[in-house]
Amino acid sequence: MVLGDRVGRYTVEVDGTTVRYWDYAPVRWTARTRTIVMVHGFRGDHHGLERVVQELPQMRIVMPDLPGFGESAAFTDRQHDIAGYGRFLAAFLDALALGRDTILLGHSFGSIVAAHFAAAHPGRVAALLLVNPIAAPALEGPKGIMTKLAALYYRTAAKLPASLGNALLRSRPIVHVMSVAMAKTKDRSLLEFIHGQHHAHFSSFANRDMLLEAFRASISGTVRQVAAQLSLPTLLIAGARDEIATLPDQHKLLARLPDAELVVIDDVGHLIHYETPQPAAAAILDFLERHPAP
Repeated sequence: MVLGDRVGRYTVEVDGTTVRYWDYAPVRWTARTRTIVMVHGFRGDHHGLERVVQELPQMRIVMPDLPGFGESAAFTDRQHDIAGYGRFLAAFLDALALGRDTILLGHSFGSIVAAHFAAAHPGRVAALLLVNPIAAPALEGPKGIMTKLAALYYRTAAKLPASLGNALLRSRPIVHVMSVAMAKTKDRSLLEFIHGQHHAHFSSFANRDMLLEAFRASISGTVRQVAAQLSLPTLLIAGARDEIATLPDQHKLLARLPDAELVVIDDVGHLIHYETPQPAAAAILDFLERHPAP
């Protein structure tokens, strides 16, 4: 069963913003079928999480391209920050009439958006699934210098003439360096796939101004900021070799969460959704089995 047999592509107006989303039906509806809304990471779109979707054939998955990314228009009335995306997520769930039994999943930057939304709207979703969750500010720890260099990159692109700035942001060599830095697999065919995905979709953003806004949000926001407010069942899925969301920080985050558990996947870094979708999906299914719909 391929995703093409499950998926429908739709458009919805959310607070005046045109949003594209994909609705992946389960192969067969059962009493165990749950609806999971997935929120992708920074500079990503819905494509990035489709390998995880493929491993969840019994679930209904709803996945928007966040405003400003992929095929969704940018905001015209708010910043592309955590608060702005939180307002979008609330309106998106309402527009699709998704109830309180909905599961919310966020990857990387999407983990920040999902966690802050759940903290601000207690009871709105039934459980939280955070893949490669951002547990500490990006300027902390071993990657602090790299984060500062990335910040300089985005600021420089914003100050250059538009054509040069956009060319820098969409530079194929720079995107390739980003992809190589995150990938941990030694499988050549999988590496080729990952790099191909990043080259195809990493530059699908609306404009450089919204990208800079989202980048600033991605390096300043964390799940840790709202951990104490997340009373709902929460699953953290971490990569043992993640240099962006490090394992020690995941354990610190776990200790702050009222009702959470941590699953660590070996030999993978920040690209669990690409490199190890099967164990990630297995962890999700086990978690949902133990936390049935209310």
